[in-house]
Amino acid sequence: MRVKKTILKPLVLIITTCLFAFLVTSLTSTEQSTAAIRPTGDVVKTDSSEIEVSLYDNMRLDSAGLSKEAFDRAMVGYNRLKEQGKLKNPDVVSIIDFSLPSTKKRLFVIDLKNKLLLFNTLVSHGRNSGKEMANAFSNAMNSFKSSLGFYTTANTYNGEHGLSLRLIGEEAGINDNALARGIVIHSASYVNEALGKIQGYIGRSLGCPAIPENIHRKVIQKISNGSCLFLYSPDKNYASSTKFYSEPQRI
Repeated sequence: MRVKKTILKPLVLIITTCLFAFLVTSLTSTEQSTAAIRPTGDVVKTDSSEIEVSLYDNMRLDSAGLSKEAFDRAMVGYNRLKEQGKLKNPDVVSIIDFSLPSTKKRLFVIDLKNKLLLFNTLVSHGRNSGKEMANAFSNAMNSFKSSLGFYTTANTYNGEHGLSLRLIGEEAGINDNALARGIVIHSASYVNEALGKIQGYIGRSLGCPAIPENIHRKVIQKISNGSCLFLYSPDKNYASSTKFYSEPQRI
């Protein structure tokens, strides 16, 4: 019996060691095979468009009312302006979402660097662009309509409405008359929620994106001197005319 026990112990040890080695080898092979056949869709790409898609979700901009398409389109143009070296203030992008009625807070100022929604406030459209909804747009002088598309912000000045911000239209034939038309961001007493509740729409401008008096200074100071401003609408004429649009990439 002692002889059998003496032989059995080493044998058990050998068998156990071999079994352990076999299991380790099998697991390693399985992991390598899984990695080899993992679909490319599981890898999150890091190009700028897809980062911005994640930013929209992470910041829950949908809950603030900003449409996904407005954000996606804004980032396409933002990236193009940035590549062209036209943005001296690239940390901020501003979006006016004209798919929303004027009684909604449809100006969104986003801090891309710190992933913060800095301002979300009311903004007017031109008196000839519509009442509650902005649905008619023009680049023509004295049209009193809003112009869609991409702008870069310029310098500030003190005018009829106090501190105001000049806008440079970056799209030929669409909004490039902005400076000549005097299209600027300024404050206006008619941009307020109370008026909107009374008549169903806030006051309208001569084409300028006017904002409330109690916040205009902070907004203008934040976005002035070379940031991107995008006036969005699901307008088919603009979509077919602009050279800034391309199909947004999605994760």
